[in-house]
Amino acid sequence: MAQRRFHYDQAFEVYLRQRAIPYVAVDEAKRALHAHKRSPVGPLKSFDFVVYSDTGPNLLVDVKGRKHTGRSNRSLDNWVTQADVEGMTRWEGLFGHDFEAAFAFLYWCEEPPPDALFQDVFESGGRWYAALAVKLADYRFHARRRSPRWGTVFMPSEAFHRRAVPLHQLLTPQAPLQTAS
Repeated sequence: MAQRRFHYDQAFEVYLRQRAIPYVAVDEAKRALHAHKRSPVGPLKSFDFVVYSDTGPNLLVDVKGRKHTGRSNRSLDNWVTQADVEGMTRWEGLFGHDFEAAFAFLYWCEEPPPDALFQDVFESGGRWYAALAVKLADYRFHARRRSPRWGTVFMPSEAFHRRAVPLHQLLTPQAPLQTAS
């Protein structure tokens, strides 16, 4: 397992390993590869994992960790930076049509959340996580400005609840998933 600074990235990697899902963790030392000033694409924010699939497109996954009380899923934090969206869009273009970008939201819960809140719940490193994922195309279509000062965007709750899927559905698709509408 690669050295990871954040427990959310570590948990995501544990999740993949436990399910024998093939992946490559983006090496922290190589994150600046496309960030060089002289790069033809300019500075490019990196992502966390390339996840391979036999049944659907391969995924470029940016893990987003959020703390959750476990009491309600009506207003799940799903904000990202505009740079995250732009970077993932560019990575998707660089990797080509066999790859699709997505955000994986891992919600750290202090105790196992009630079953009705999340389908994808797992334990890693003594912490409980609930996991949802959203394809970049859906996120980009529904994104609204959250903070101009911090350059953040979010999906409104209703759109997020319609488009976010349990992480395992995006990583091991059984049938094509819908995209933005």
